[in-house]
Amino acid sequence: MRIWPGSPAPLGATFDGEGTNFALFSEHATGVELCLFDEPDTAEQAARIEVRQRTGDVWHCDLPDVRPGTLYGYRVHGPYEPEAGHRFNPAKLVLDPYARAISGTVQWDETQFAYDLASGDDRRRDDRDSARGMPKSVVVDGAFNWAGDRPPNIPWNRTVIYEAHVKGMTQLHPDLPEELRGTYLGLSTDPILDHLTGLGVTAIELLPVHQFVSEDYLVQKGLQNYWGYSSIGYFAPDVRYATGARGQQVDEFKTMVKRFHGAGLEVILDVVYNHTGEGNHLGPTLCFRGVDNLSYYRPVPGDPRHYLDYTGTGNSLNLPHPRVMQLVMDSLRYWVTEMHVDGFRFDLATTLARQPFDFTREAEFFHIIRQDPVLSRVKLIAEPWDVGPNGYQVGDFPVGWAEWNGRYRDTVRRFWRGDGGQIGDLAYRLSGSSDIYEASGRTPYSSINFVTAHDGFTLRDLVSYERKHNEANLEDNRDGQDDNLS
Repeated sequence: MRIWPGSPAPLGATFDGEGTNFALFSEHATGVELCLFDEPDTAEQAARIEVRQRTGDVWHCDLPDVRPGTLYGYRVHGPYEPEAGHRFNPAKLVLDPYARAISGTVQWDETQFAYDLASGDDRRRDDRDSARGMPKSVVVDGAFNWAGDRPPNIPWNRTVIYEAHVKGMTQLHPDLPEELRGTYLGLSTDPILDHLTGLGVTAIELLPVHQFVSEDYLVQKGLQNYWGYSSIGYFAPDVRYATGARGQQVDEFKTMVKRFHGAGLEVILDVVYNHTGEGNHLGPTLCFRGVDNLSYYRPVPGDPRHYLDYTGTGNSLNLPHPRVMQLVMDSLRYWVTEMHVDGFRFDLATTLARQPFDFTREAEFFHIIRQDPVLSRVKLIAEPWDVGPNGYQVGDFPVGWAEWNGRYRDTVRRFWRGDGGQIGDLAYRLSGSSDIYEASGRTPYSSINFVTAHDGFTLRDLVSYERKHNEANLEDNRDGQDDNLS
């Protein structure tokens, strides 16, 4: 196979019509191997290529013979020293953080963990090959016929958002062809579009569609991560919502967006850049941890074996690192410029603005977006809280951002339930929450007014039950948000 030095930019696998350039950031690695595969569910490698070219902290090469649909992954060499924050293990195949598509889901066994899982000691390295159970990154041809596509550009004062789940809205729909149920293509069929336009909504906000992980402990119970808040691929549309796995998911997502735009509807993505699906220091090695743990995650000061956790998931993505910030911004721009989405709802957005530990509206994250010619023009919605200290920041995000207004939700629920003393607060909520937004120069459009969302009851259940009943999730009813406000 012919191998050329290639270029350090752009990151990821980039097909130029003749071959594919591969570029991987890893600041602390001592070596990188690019592995090519003919089939997704195998450990047998078609090629294992030492990436010798390094420019700064990016490892790169160009393979003129590699075409779209090719499956690949990386083995990254370096020290395995958890107490120093390093968790390199070349026995573990890892995904490309910039992969545009991923071939499937993790088939769990002990090999996905870089340490001796049986002992529970993450300081003892496990040298078994993980490739068989790992999904593979996919080389993608980004060409698509966008002719006639126009963003609706709905102004905020006419925006009505419908939160939906790709599978949940389509899997049991009687008017959809069975082969399209649960898919991007099914979501953009006429029965769904007619329903949404008939309701008068102007935008669909999709629960996470970035490739995500169903955690091992859930799979062992016979369960799945349904909502998708465990991202492992920030550029890859989740393959579970597509009819094909070798790049078809990209084309099908684009087709969905184009059809929504044709119906006058915007597409907003719920995105999870605050943490990944790799969990805490005892979690699996699937992508970021094996590429460069100390760069991608936020270590506890003085104890880099463990992670700062502002999200309740075991880790926090290290946005203060310039390459991690670049990953987030490159991902956001990709979804706007290449996938044509119209905005984002940022899960646990407070975490993204902790600089270094406390939330600030002067965070670099906000400044970069504000000056960006692409991102500053799309809809930006914050879930303005996380689980860290002083995490509840409703009203504190900067100009240009809208927020899920938790105070609107809570006030309307209390008033509906008949609690006393709610009239004054309800008047503020229904008239734009000026008590929250006016002092900082923000308009009523900064408030996303909602009563229910995916975090708790449906609207019908909210007015029917006092407490949640999630017994089927086998978590002793402890999972999710309890919508009781007493």
